Amino acid sequence: MESKNPVFSRQPNGYQQAWGSPTPEQLQGMYDRPAYAPPAQRTMTIDDVVVRGFITLGTLVVSAAVAWALNLGPAALFVGVITGLVLGLIISFKQSTNPVLILGYSVAYGVAVGVASHVYNDLYHGIVFQAVVGTALAFGAMLAVYSLRIIRVTPKFTKFVIAAGLGLMGLMLVNLVASFFIADGIGIRSGGALAYVFSVAAILVGCFFLLLDFDSVEQGVRAGAPEKYSWLMAFGLTVTLVWIYLEILRLLSYFTSND
Repeated sequence: MESKNPVFSRQPNGYQQAWGSPTPEQLQGMYDRPAYAPPAQRTMTIDDVVVRGFITLGTLVVSAAVAWALNLGPAALFVGVITGLVLGLIISFKQSTNPVLILGYSVAYGVAVGVASHVYNDLYHGIVFQAVVGTALAFGAMLAVYSLRIIRVTPKFTKFVIAAGLGLMGLMLVNLVASFFIADGIGIRSGGALAYVFSVAAILVGCFFLLLDFDSVEQGVRAGAPEKYSWLMAFGLTVTLVWIYLEILRLLSYFTSND
């Protein structure tokens, strides 16, 4: 009896392929396959934004509490505002997702908010707690409005909100410049009727910006944005909440001073 080689055995058309060896098609597939396949990048989820939001806003609150406890003066307020403004502009224009920059903004603006809150609370006792509650209610109301689709975020609505926000910032800049030459500037921060209207309008625009923030989160999750963009979404929410808080604080001070 002829013994057969366990690797090759004679066939009429040549040698049979070795046991367990890849076929020519498999060899070609192995050749065409990339030498390195990078791991798939995880996409952003709502939970990612919630966690980053708690971290970003929590850092701001802790910084504000420290500034309040240390009773830091106007110099800390000025440095915090300028530092936070610079970092905020860098993050916004570069669409940066760097946690260091975003948490740096939270620390800087937290110091500013803490100093400002302490000053307001000394003048009008209990006003800070009222402003915090008002901000939380505004956030909850806008989340409900967005979830129930009572107000739909359309391109037209987005343009209107952005234009209104730029208009408000423009008025504040004009008022600041005018205050160097005229007492109370143009009157939007003087505590009069115009100041009431301006603060209410600023709070409403801030609430509308919350709707834009919620829509950005939803669109980012739906589009499969990378996980790192949850930091940018958290930054946007924090900026808007700080805006609303400060405007509610100022509006309440008008009522308290009149009393």
